[in-house]
Amino acid sequence: MVTEEELISETKKQIEKKLGWGDSRDWTNQDFLALSKKIQAELQVAVSHVTLKRIWGKVKYTSLPNTFTLNTLVQFIGYENWRDFKVKNGGASHGLAGSPTPREVPRPRGKKPKRPLVTLAIGLAIGYFIWFGMGSNKAIDANDYSFHVKKTLDKGVPNSVIFDYDATEAPVDSVILQQSWDVKRRTKVSKDTHQRTLIYYLPGYFEAKLVVDEKIVKEQGILITTDGWLAAVDASPMPVYFKKEDVMAHGQMTLSADQLQRQHIHLASQPPSVSYLNVQDFGAIYSDDFVFEASLKNDYNEGAAICQKTNIYLLCEGMAVGIPLCTKGCVSDMSLFFTGFDAPGKQVDLSAFGVDFDDFVRVRIESVKGSAKIFLNDKLAFEIDHDIVRSKIIGIDFVFQGTGSVDYVRLENGKVKFEDPF
Repeated sequence: MVTEEELISETKKQIEKKLGWGDSRDWTNQDFLALSKKIQAELQVAVSHVTLKRIWGKVKYTSLPNTFTLNTLVQFIGYENWRDFKVKNGGASHGLAGSPTPREVPRPRGKKPKRPLVTLAIGLAIGYFIWFGMGSNKAIDANDYSFHVKKTLDKGVPNSVIFDYDATEAPVDSVILQQSWDVKRRTKVSKDTHQRTLIYYLPGYFEAKLVVDEKIVKEQGILITTDGWLAAVDASPMPVYFKKEDVMAHGQMTLSADQLQRQHIHLASQPPSVSYLNVQDFGAIYSDDFVFEASLKNDYNEGAAICQKTNIYLLCEGMAVGIPLCTKGCVSDMSLFFTGFDAPGKQVDLSAFGVDFDDFVRVRIESVKGSAKIFLNDKLAFEIDHDIVRSKIIGIDFVFQGTGSVDYVRLENGKVKFEDPF
C-alpha cells in the first residue's frame, strides 16, 4: 500500500514536471506566489502560496493537507480528484500489487452463499458514495451560477449575512456556502434552494464563496466592520464582547484580569485570547505604502501565559500584516508575516521581537514601495526588502494572550490618516 505521504510526494513531482521550473529546493517565495496564481487561473480555485510552501516543506507544518487542497493540486495536473489520483498512482486499496482483486479471492466449494438484503444495501450505499463523493463528469461553467451576499447591519457584530444564490445547474444534489478562506466555515445547502443566512461573529474582510463539486464558481468580498473599537475574547460558540466604556480608561484601551473574571472568563490553565479590533474603510491606504505606530503592553504573565504572546495585525483585503511580540525566551513559537512575506520563528531569527513588557513597547512600521522596516522602541528590529504584496488595509487588531493595554495608535500614508490617542 502506497502511503498518503508518498502520494503527496508524487503529486509534487508531477506538478514540478508540468511547470518545468527546475528543482523545487531552489524555489523562492515568488515561485510559490506564481504557482498559486497559475492554479487560480486554470481552476478558478484558490490555494494560498503559504499552503503551497507548507506542502513543499518550506514552512514547518505537521498535518497533512486537507482533501480540498489535495483535490485542487491533482486537478491542476489533469486528474479528476484525489481519489482518481490515488487509483492511478498505486494508492487504491483494491486491485493493487499485494492485494487480491475480488476475482482472486478463493471461494469455498459447495453451495453459493446467499446474498442477503444487507449486501444489496451496502452495494447501493457504496454506489451512492462514489457518485456523490466524486461528483459528476459534467463540466462546471461558472456562468451557470449566481451568488450575492449582503449584510443585515451596516456596522457591528454579530452580523447576519444573507446569501442569495442559484446553483440549480450543479451536477450534485448539494452545494457549499463558504464564509471565508477557512474551509471549516462551510455550510452544505441544497442546490434547489436559493437563500441562506449565516452569522459572522468577528469583523474583517471575507471572501465568501459558492462551491460546487469542490470547485469555487463564485466569490464576493464582504467587509464586516466595527463601530469604532471592539473588545472581544475568543470563546466558543461565540466571542465574549465588552462595551467601549468598559475598555477605555485613563487614556488607554485596557481590560483587567478582574473584568475578565467577572464575565466568568478564567485566566488559569488556558489563558484567553483578548482582541481589540477596529475594522472600517480607512480609505486609500495600502500595505506597500503606509506608516503605523502604536504603544502597547501585555499585562498578564501568570501560569501558562508566561510567554505573554502578543500580536499586532493590520488586516487587509484577503491578506494581513502580522507583527509578533513576546518574552525573549519564546520567540521560536512566534511568526511574522507581511502580505506575501513569511518569517516563521522556527526558521528565522526573530529574537528582536522578544521584549520586556514591564513597560509599554513602541512599535513603528514603515512600508515603502514593496519594502518595509519594523522598529521596536526606536530600534530597527526587522527589515523586508521583497515579496510585499499590495493590498488595501481595512483593520487593526491587537491580540493579547491573557490581557493587555494599548496607549495610542496611528496609521497614515500622507493622504489618509487614522489616529487615536484614547
